[in-house]
Amino acid sequence: MVSIFYPPYAFGGDAIYLYRLCSELARRGHEVDVIHCADSFHLFRKEADPKAFPVSEGMRVHRIKSPWGPLAPLAAHQTGGPLLNGGAIEAALNSAPFDVVHFHNISLFGPKVLTLPTPADAVRLYTAHDHWLVCPMSVLWKDRNRVCDAPTCLTCTLKSHRPPQWWRYGSLLERSAQPIDAFLSPSRFSSDMHRRRGFPRPLEVLNYFLPRAEAPQQSSSPHPRPYFLFVGRLEKYKGLQDLLRAFEQPGDYDLVVVGSGGYEPELRAQAEGLERVHFAGWVSQDRIDPYYRHALAVCAPSVTYETFGLVVIEAYARRTPVIARRLGPLPEVIEDGQGGLVFSEIDELRGHLDLLARDQGLRDRLGRQGYESFEAKWTPDPHIERYMAIIERVRAARSS
Repeated sequence: MVSIFYPPYAFGGDAIYLYRLCSELARRGHEVDVIHCADSFHLFRKEADPKAFPVSEGMRVHRIKSPWGPLAPLAAHQTGGPLLNGGAIEAALNSAPFDVVHFHNISLFGPKVLTLPTPADAVRLYTAHDHWLVCPMSVLWKDRNRVCDAPTCLTCTLKSHRPPQWWRYGSLLERSAQPIDAFLSPSRFSSDMHRRRGFPRPLEVLNYFLPRAEAPQQSSSPHPRPYFLFVGRLEKYKGLQDLLRAFEQPGDYDLVVVGSGGYEPELRAQAEGLERVHFAGWVSQDRIDPYYRHALAVCAPSVTYETFGLVVIEAYARRTPVIARRLGPLPEVIEDGQGGLVFSEIDELRGHLDLLARDQGLRDRLGRQGYESFEAKWTPDPHIERYMAIIERVRAARSS
């Protein structure tokens, strides 16, 4: 596995998915090596707790740390390749006769990392956990304030206070993609978005998964009143600012916000004086279960194009319904799971909140349907079965 971020040197749901995938493969007897970049993590945060995510038996983690420090990922960002740490990555890639080399988030390794020598017979996969292949900002969030309706990448990059990547205006990315046997996407929407934005290779859909939740322990609610739950990074594109507007008036239920991020000061300022809104801060994975289980529903109001919506199946796994914005892949996961409601406008959101707050029968039905879909589609067994089928199909195509 090759990814710039890997827990605990990581931030988002894609790294958590990768950790779960590696742990599940190791549990099933596979030998798994992970190559990740500590320098990329330290561009954004100084500290990480290695004890937070234990390494499973059968796994080795190659933590790339260059003498150049943050200059290594910055050089890769600008040149399109691992200029200062490529040797260490190549050595790790060839440290064993790997059957599969699977690339994940490579944005601060650059596309040239895909061309580094690997064991000759290795199946080479790439999962597009974000939209980096077609968007220099990775999230299709235009000018730092709205969903990207059409590409104007140079001006968007400048307005987002990022240096332009001039290699994107040539053929480097397309040429570097050639050695990859199969590209994967977490959702049908994201796969189609890559096609519409001009990426020349098809992306096969492989949804995320979660381990089956342990039998729920008796736990008290983390909040004294009935509440809806938001879980995620506190960034503008996650849409919490719109959700706050639905809690401006008095009501019989609250909003609990779990997470932290760069847009948090603005969100807290917006929520000042809103007695129904409560910020819980960042909550670790081992403590978050009660927040999901006791919520009336989980809200996913993202205002940009996610690639999947992991929080939706996090809720499904706890028999908790979801209210999601009718945008990107979120309606897809709601439709596939039959475990929630979708909205477009704030008034529609308010109506869904009121409906679920007063109708326990509807909450129970949506929660049950979401959980049944989770068991059938988004647990380890169906995921690993499909993952291995993709690998074997690539092998068969090579043989023929």
